[in-house]
Amino acid sequence: MSSAESIFLKHVAQTSPFPLKIEVSKAVGSYIYDKEGKDYLDFISGIAVTNIGHRHPYVVNAIKSQLDDYMHVMAYGEFIQTPQNRLAEKLASVLPPTLSTSYFVNSGTEANEGALKLAKRITGRTGIVSCKKSYHGSTHGSLSVSGNEVKKYAFRPLLPDVHFIEFNNTEDLKLITDETACVIIEPIQGDAGVRIPSQNYLQALRDRCTKKGALLIFDEVQTGFGRTGKLFAFEHFNVVPDILTVAKAMGGGMPVGAFISSQENMSLLTHGPMLGHITTFGGHPVNCAAALANLEVILDENLVDGVEEKGQLIEELISHPAIKEIRRKGLMFAIEFDSPERVQNIVETCISEGVITFWFLSCPESFRLAPPINISESDLRKGCEIIRKAIAQHAWIQQERSSQK
Repeated sequence: MSSAESIFLKHVAQTSPFPLKIEVSKAVGSYIYDKEGKDYLDFISGIAVTNIGHRHPYVVNAIKSQLDDYMHVMAYGEFIQTPQNRLAEKLASVLPPTLSTSYFVNSGTEANEGALKLAKRITGRTGIVSCKKSYHGSTHGSLSVSGNEVKKYAFRPLLPDVHFIEFNNTEDLKLITDETACVIIEPIQGDAGVRIPSQNYLQALRDRCTKKGALLIFDEVQTGFGRTGKLFAFEHFNVVPDILTVAKAMGGGMPVGAFISSQENMSLLTHGPMLGHITTFGGHPVNCAAALANLEVILDENLVDGVEEKGQLIEELISHPAIKEIRRKGLMFAIEFDSPERVQNIVETCISEGVITFWFLSCPESFRLAPPINISESDLRKGCEIIRKAIAQHAWIQQERSSQK
């Protein structure tokens, strides 16, 4: 064990008993490099974060430029800061008019916490509806509305008055009542293994929320900023939420998130009580400068236009009889097999061969793919060749075991 690994395991808090333990030396574009010089194609974009690749030069330059001016100067909401202004204005220009005002935070889970508070403040209600198998974050409120009971039981009691419905089941929408403050939902479920709803379902959900006076929150922490072949996933369905939450790919590799609604709605956080939501580091000027640069790259380079074509190519290149199902929207993939064991073996083989894939918390029989949306075709083909070989290798092993029984 190296000294770095020893320190990592002893002094850096762990999230599981089996971290990957790649000792990172550098990351650029679609690649991560370890201390021995081995390169890894990042086919998960740091879990849907580096949509435009690692250390995009335009983002790096924006960060360096802002560092020359100022970093943190005041808790959020008091000083006028150009990076916040420019990012908020740019977001408003690409979103519907009812999503005109952004509250900048530090992460996806904080964005969802803020959205839940805002919905309660607007409606004066306490009921929250979420979906089974959903994932909205690990802080107490976000965990309360996440649908993975295994991850929740050790931390109860959680937020009360939360009710769960089946994703894509219109019959369950009757559980949205006059007492419901909001429905929080991923327009495409991520951690559940890329579950894509029908157009009719999301429209019925929108109609039910409107009828009952409940606010509709779309959690696009994982799906935003081009991942699904639209800038935001809700654009696929022509359904506009009352509140939108974003993070992950927003900052081009820097930690930033936002909950976004109308100016009228957001103004309610300024009184009754004043400082209805506060954050010290939210809207950090360096992170906002990075997020603006990230969004400008996506728009100016028309990166969203190539997402679907690349997604189709991946499907073709990794096709194998052992795959039970491929669920995909744009470059957001779940590759399903017959067992979690096979998935684990494939993921481990891919990493050993230099391609980073990963699994889902709530869907262990599938693994995820989410490469940078600007990945080159040559890197895409290289990565897919390794993935397909890993699939074929473990399909053969499984077949051998079955024949020996």
